[in-house]
Amino acid sequence: MAVAEQINERVRVLPESIQAEVLDFVEFLSSKDQVARKERTDWSDLSLFQAMRGMESETPLYSIDDVTEKLP
Repeated sequence: MAVAEQINERVRVLPESIQAEVLDFVEFLSSKDQVARKERTDWSDLSLFQAMRGMESETPLYSIDDVTEKLP
């Protein structure tokens, strides 16, 4: 049985006031997860920015012709 089904079975037998608390908690966890995902994305973007910083002023080692496959 999937976790969501197990949760649904257990929550269904609870009084509605407690079901509302469960919903609040699920919404809290969802919000917390969204914040964590945003932070990971922000750190990833910053890391990429730091790694690429200054590269725009470098002379390319290869041209587009060097990396394009020539077909017969």
